[in-house]
Amino acid sequence: MKQFFASSLGRLRLVGLLEGLSFLLLLGVAMPLKYFFGQPAAVRVVGMAHGALFVLYCLLVIGAAVQYSWSWRKTALALLASIVPLGTFWADAKLFREEEAAG
Repeated sequence: MKQFFASSLGRLRLVGLLEGLSFLLLLGVAMPLKYFFGQPAAVRVVGMAHGALFVLYCLLVIGAAVQYSWSWRKTALALLASIVPLGTFWADAKLFREEEAAG
């Protein structure tokens, strides 16, 4: 757990994991509760958490792109990953871990 807080890339990986989980909770739990069972409170809570994590993820991607001199392609892929379900998990495995191994 300590490695997540040691670098900006580690913080990005942690927030990416949390953002991806919140997106899955929003799509798989909160939205069905709202539309099938008439319980909109879950969307408010999970949606707000997901929104905050989404913004934080995007800011951390931009910060890491500047710090590690990422190409436009790599930065765009990391940002695009935040709007695709399971995308942040892919970004962690394919983009961020290889950067961590190289650095």
